[in-house]
Amino acid sequence: MARLRITQTKSYIGSKQNHRDTLRSLGLKRLNDSVVKEDRPEFRGMVHTVRHLVTVEEVD
Repeated sequence: MARLRITQTKSYIGSKQNHRDTLRSLGLKRLNDSVVKEDRPEFRGMVHTVRHLVTVEEVD
């Protein structure tokens, strides 16, 4: 199964509480943090919610 590297590229200051909670549940705590997650619909939906704050790239 493919994996995704999710990196927080923008600050969550001034964003909605829902967006902050989504970043925290992805495992992102501060700017330039990155996590590797499996490419599943649950994570795709979370990334879609905060797509303006993160970048996503596929990892082998």
